[in-house]
Amino acid sequence: MIKEYQIFLAGSWKPCEKAIEITNPYNGEAIGSVHQADDAEIEHAIRAAQQAFPELRRMPLYRRAEALQKITDGIRERREELARMICLEAGKPITDARGEVGRAILNFQTAVEETKRLGGEVIPMDLAAGSESRFGIIRRFPIGPILGISPFNFPLNLVGHKIAPAIASGNPIILKPAPKTPITALMLGEIIASSGLPAGAVSILPCANDLAEKMAMDERFKLLSFTGSAKVGWYLKSKAGKKKVLLELGGNAGVIIHRDADLELAAHRCAVGGFSYAGQSCISVQRMFVHEPVIKPFMDRFLNLVRGLKTGDPMDEGTNVGPMINSDAAERTEQWVEEAVRQGAKVLIGGKRRGRMFEPTVLTDVTPAMKVCSEEVFAPLVGVIPYHDFDEALSSLNDSPYGLQAGLFTNDLKKIFHAYEELEVGGLMVNEVSSYRIDPMPYGGVKNSGLGREGVRYAIEEMTELKLLGLNLQ
Repeated sequence: MIKEYQIFLAGSWKPCEKAIEITNPYNGEAIGSVHQADDAEIEHAIRAAQQAFPELRRMPLYRRAEALQKITDGIRERREELARMICLEAGKPITDARGEVGRAILNFQTAVEETKRLGGEVIPMDLAAGSESRFGIIRRFPIGPILGISPFNFPLNLVGHKIAPAIASGNPIILKPAPKTPITALMLGEIIASSGLPAGAVSILPCANDLAEKMAMDERFKLLSFTGSAKVGWYLKSKAGKKKVLLELGGNAGVIIHRDADLELAAHRCAVGGFSYAGQSCISVQRMFVHEPVIKPFMDRFLNLVRGLKTGDPMDEGTNVGPMINSDAAERTEQWVEEAVRQGAKVLIGGKRRGRMFEPTVLTDVTPAMKVCSEEVFAPLVGVIPYHDFDEALSSLNDSPYGLQAGLFTNDLKKIFHAYEELEVGGLMVNEVSSYRIDPMPYGGVKNSGLGREGVRYAIEEMTELKLLGLNLQ
């Protein structure tokens, strides 16, 4: 009999009338039954968050840090159990799942440290005649209940990117996990339950998407933090009213490989960046712009590495590429590849679907009009685009409705800073792929890729408001 998971409601576990079955993307086997919150439970959680806010906002920083440290230690103690659940419900290869747990530990540990650094500044106010003997004190104050909505692809760490800064900044949070991967988030709830936080500080509520939309519209939330597709994110923003909104959305990330690049490094990192977790990352390498003088030696190296990737059971320690999250995602990818081929693209390797598995795929002769270039493919697929001139590569990479992150392989310092100035992205990784991320860094995009920045320190800024105290000592 599969295990049932109740909702984590205001620090306690509560059964609900409705439950949904969660299945393994690789073999379709049931791995758990997750209870679904309804209107009554959501109302309870919101009221509990409102009641917890006065206590949480006044909680001494050392106590917030202690709670976050207990959560950090709890994740560390259960790291293999969490990794196995990520593998089971998300289909993420077990080695990558362990990496995600490690990132979550760093994320919460960073929150511990950032909590201790929550201070302010003193500013002069005698800059104008008549303001002698005046100065100001500025502090950041928590804003109130937060709604976090997280995606399926990082079911622990992207949940952590909502919860950790909320706790650090003194805000209660209600977290709605992805319908396909809620169990890992509820396991985190088990750890949070023993952290010593006030009862309404954290709720984790699996629920229907229409109820999440209702929460996004509820004026009692002071911030919506959403990670997911651009279509859904911008729609929710249009419904969010006066609350602050933090959006971490999709992309069709590009990487430029210039002629002076270390081709071995570039090929290796692109093989990792394009196909890890079956390309189901918003910063996965999707478009590779390769300088014409080095396209053959680079492609020889790159294709050889792609051929060596092992696809299959994500629980197998040797698997590099596991299944896509569901059959619909794999079928859509197949359709996009077939459409691109009809439009003139060539398949250099891969291109075939087997159930939920999609082969690591490399296309060439792709154009900006093709969906495999212009949209977020979210699959183990990259398109190769030769370029003649560096400015041409920059312009082509910018020719996108998205702008999350980009990669650049070159050792030319002038080109690096020129690209940094010109590329319309939230982050440029040099001699690294677009999919590189360390969790304390500011992370976010421009254009359709989002609004605001994550990373604990930067999310705390989103979750707080500056307040000025002006003093006249005359």
